[in-house]
Amino acid sequence: MNFYQQGNKIFIDWQVKDDYYLYQDRISISGENVLVGHINMRDGQPYHDEFFGDVNIYTEPLLIDIPLSQYQANAKLIVQYQGCAKAGFCYPPETRIIDIKPFSFDDASLDKINAVNTNTEKTAPPAATQTRDNELTDQLGKSWWTPALFLLLGIGLAFTPCVLPMYPILTSIVLGGGRRSHKQALLLSMVYVQGMALTYTLLGLVVASAGMQFQAAMQHPYVLIGLSVLFVALSLSMFGLYTLQLPSGLQTWLNNLSNKQQGGNLLGVFAMGAISGLVCSPCTTAPLSGALLYVAQSGDLLTGGIALYALALGMGIPLIAAAVFGNKLLPKAGSWMERVKVLFGFVLLAAPIFLLERLLPEFWSSVLWSLLGIAAFGWLYHQKNALPFGGWKQSCVGILAILGLFASAQPILDHWFGTPSKNIGSEVSIRFIQISNVAELNAELAKAKQARKPVMLDFYADWCVACKEFEKYTFHDASVEPVLSQFVLLQADVTKNQPQDIELLKAMDVLGLPTIEFWDANGNAIPVARLTGFVAAEDFLQHLRKNQLIDTLTP
Repeated sequence: MNFYQQGNKIFIDWQVKDDYYLYQDRISISGENVLVGHINMRDGQPYHDEFFGDVNIYTEPLLIDIPLSQYQANAKLIVQYQGCAKAGFCYPPETRIIDIKPFSFDDASLDKINAVNTNTEKTAPPAATQTRDNELTDQLGKSWWTPALFLLLGIGLAFTPCVLPMYPILTSIVLGGGRRSHKQALLLSMVYVQGMALTYTLLGLVVASAGMQFQAAMQHPYVLIGLSVLFVALSLSMFGLYTLQLPSGLQTWLNNLSNKQQGGNLLGVFAMGAISGLVCSPCTTAPLSGALLYVAQSGDLLTGGIALYALALGMGIPLIAAAVFGNKLLPKAGSWMERVKVLFGFVLLAAPIFLLERLLPEFWSSVLWSLLGIAAFGWLYHQKNALPFGGWKQSCVGILAILGLFASAQPILDHWFGTPSKNIGSEVSIRFIQISNVAELNAELAKAKQARKPVMLDFYADWCVACKEFEKYTFHDASVEPVLSQFVLLQADVTKNQPQDIELLKAMDVLGLPTIEFWDANGNAIPVARLTGFVAAEDFLQHLRKNQLIDTLTP
């Protein structure tokens, strides 16, 4: 990082070399005894990280200019940033303090700067406008599957036993009881669906807005468990154990209000669609509630609004088809509609597993997914009996159900009948001892020397991607855990980069993370065994053998 000052402006320049990158959201600039104005900084390129999700990074040199005002004595600019190497090596967050040279700045100049900034925001140049457009495009691109999934969900809801029989009635209401051309019918039905979609979109925006404010609270274990219980309750209603719907009095009032609207004209049809969006029938209450809970969890206004719009649009597609082509395209009501309803019950059961995965060990998460798959495909296998015996439909459904059952049961079968190290009786659980300073490190090394055990020290931080990869793919691998269980395992969490963390990093001459240090059973440090950057399980074991760390272990 380089910088220079020109009058009341500071220019900062990061020379990002090949195979390195900066995190955009880790760049933070604040002033001390000086006011920092609007910072001009381009957006980084989108990057999907397995552990951090969707982030923006800079892989090329970055130059920003920072306008300053209201200078006082001893003014400073505090710049924080963090970079990583693509090879899997992250550097601790850097903090640079820039001393600001005195500059003249009167009130008239301040008003001029504010006017320029205001004008810039109101009439952004083409480049800035393009940046904001790219932000929306990138955001939609990252979550493109969400609206598509909600669209399919809406189409599926249209074929539930509570909704499908209403389409002929809605068609006659929308068209006003008269014969209309295909063009007129298409226009009126589209307007009706847009009215319904408006209600759903507003619901999505409101819930997503609340989700952004309380997103941190939504991650609390009690909240996740509570939401999981709610999803289970919603799914049980889809299985027919009970019915969820609005109070009958409120439903009647909304229906009467809808019926008062005049069919056949655009404004009346739009109003009917908006009101019908509030009349949650028994079949749509549970999926709609689940959709709103999902949107609240995401806390994303754009995706939340578009997702609920797509849900309403999917529910309206059969209505448009019925209005334009009559009832010929709609399938006849029957027992198959109840099966669609049950299918949505299984879909809703997937939501609590998604939520509980954040709390449960990986094994129990896989068990829950297996049980859900076994239940769903077992139900599908049972449903084949309703199809004509010996027909191709029954054969296809039966084959699909059997393949799904085997695939769902595979994780459980692997656990119980796989390698011995994966059985519950012989599973090894390793535990790291947390240290935070040099004194604690020396104390643990003395204990390990007395116990004649080798030592491994892992420098870890939440912002280090490769550190998380070590945790997930290497340390807890079935072949690695039994070996590491014979080490004294130490871990220094330097996430906050506090003074004691910096002191420990300097004492061990650690430049970045991940870094792993080793000591033999006699308490001697092994500098050549130091690991920097991610190493997979097999290579990790080979590294231990190469440095004679495994050979020193007693079986």
